[in-house]
Amino acid sequence: MPIALFWFLAAVSVISALGVVLQRNPIHCLLALIVTLLAIAVMFIGEDAVVVGFLQAIVYGGAIMVLFLFVIWLLNLGVEVGPSGHLALKLFGTIAVAAMTAELMAFVLPPHLQVKFAGHAAGYGSIDSLSQTLFSEYLVAFEVTSVLLLVAVVGAVALARRSSAAEIEQHAADTARKAQRVS
Repeated sequence: MPIALFWFLAAVSVISALGVVLQRNPIHCLLALIVTLLAIAVMFIGEDAVVVGFLQAIVYGGAIMVLFLFVIWLLNLGVEVGPSGHLALKLFGTIAVAAMTAELMAFVLPPHLQVKFAGHAAGYGSIDSLSQTLFSEYLVAFEVTSVLLLVAVVGAVALARRSSAAEIEQHAADTARKAQRVS
């Protein structure tokens, strides 16, 4: 991977990660998180871990982000009052700052501080090595993560249903009060 590309992707991932934390709109936070995850996926691909990079993009950039989007919609999170979004301006600003940071780091850093990419063993990042590692050393963490995601979705649905049940009770109480006033 060329050093300028590495610094560009590193700057994009850091800036978009800051966007996740600093945005007021939850949808914009989600979009910034997608940019962060995709930049990391491209870094994996650039380091010849193609399978890991594509899994990063498909699983996290795709499936998990759709799950987060559904949870945001289900909870009906509104936009906080504040300055307007200008999402396209933020995107182009992020790309410009990342390009300048990459150029600066590639040319200004002395050679002993520059990133050196090491060679990897044969089969690094392949499906076989990934599956051996994932289902032997990290099996418990893999299963705990899947259960944690399931609990998060069930909790979000329970919270959403609880608020709608409270609204139904409030509506029934309002209807009963109106019926008492009429009679």
